[in-house]
Amino acid sequence: PFTCQLILFGLSNQMVVTFKEENTIAFKHLFLKDYMDGTDDSYAVYTQRDLYDHVFYAVDKYLAIPNETIGRYAYVRGQSGGNQSALMLCQQYYRRGRIDPANDTFNIDPKIVTDCLGVDPEDPHPLPPELDRSYKNFTFKFHKLINVTIQFKLKAINIQTIINNEIPDCYTFTITITFDNKAHSGRVKIRLDNRADIKECKDHSVFGRGDNSFRLFFDVVVILVCSLSFILCARSIIRGLMLQHEFSQFFQRRYKQSVRLSDRMEFLNGWYILLVISDVLTVLGTIMKIGIESKNFADYDVCSILLGTSTLLVWVGVIRYLTFFQKYNILIVTLRVALPNVIRFCCCVAVIYLGYCFCGWIVLGPYHVKHQCEGDTPVSQLHAYIAECKDSPKSGKYRRDSASTCSIFCCCERAPLQDNTMLVN
Repeated sequence: PFTCQLILFGLSNQMVVTFKEENTIAFKHLFLKDYMDGTDDSYAVYTQRDLYDHVFYAVDKYLAIPNETIGRYAYVRGQSGGNQSALMLCQQYYRRGRIDPANDTFNIDPKIVTDCLGVDPEDPHPLPPELDRSYKNFTFKFHKLINVTIQFKLKAINIQTIINNEIPDCYTFTITITFDNKAHSGRVKIRLDNRADIKECKDHSVFGRGDNSFRLFFDVVVILVCSLSFILCARSIIRGLMLQHEFSQFFQRRYKQSVRLSDRMEFLNGWYILLVISDVLTVLGTIMKIGIESKNFADYDVCSILLGTSTLLVWVGVIRYLTFFQKYNILIVTLRVALPNVIRFCCCVAVIYLGYCFCGWIVLGPYHVKHQCEGDTPVSQLHAYIAECKDSPKSGKYRRDSASTCSIFCCCERAPLQDNTMLVN
């Protein structure tokens, strides 16, 4: 039943994740100019005019959402009584910055200043972009610019959950478009981040929605079974502790010796402790699942962690029943005895692996290119060999005669038979 419950919740959670990911892709195509799928790492601008065009394009598309988008979105306006606008266009720059590459001089105050401009869509229908150009007077300070951000919120409803006889969730997307210029390399990288907040809809009504009482009954049965299992396992653990305490007192009173901790732990059954933890996680996760399905709250991530961990522990606990068979019992006992040594071995391997990772990152990583010659062109031993070998045009292996600065070795002498049999395109 635990696995069935996890599968049912996983199907619902899958629709939640899919809805967020598909909306993120839609937002990238809506608000990022000339965006194409798979170009997130290379999506950037290189001129001042392009930066202005991309910023104003995103704001224009935001104002035109009701008239252009296929999906149903709604604006989230500023808080009542505050001056927070629906869309915030901000730039961050150094308080004072002067860079003069010609004279190799610069003067920078590292204190960061944030300058923002608010943009609000008109109610009930936003004005077209050509009638509202106040934000287009926003001037960027390119000589000391760090980044430009556009942040706004949109509301949406995930109605595809009706397929699973569930009440739809209401979403609030917090979208942040960042134009990153902190490297000051002439390349302004652009990225769009989307954070989704799920909450209960205020007035939900689904005509003809199927009865969801079976799921509720199934969840209640799971809670009852886990509660009974918790009581029985906890009772066994408590009795084991009491017996261990009595044994220690008897041993101390009769033989005047204390019992070692490893011997006292023999009275505790580790499988029962595993089941107790699994039952607690299952009950908590099931209660949260009932709350999510009834739309009292919508914390899918925490519920997934609880149910997933509890199911993992349940399946690990199945190994206990294999000990009833002689062949499996020998294997499990061997694993239990060897487990401390295996853990020590894994720790040693992890230390060596971490050292190798750090060494490889420094020596071989892309941020520290080795073996370069003029023109910042990577040179390998094969490149150096080819650079030093000069052949005449009549040999069929003609290459241009050019001086090489990458190596002083030349190994270009070949046997005549080798020269006659080598073919070079």
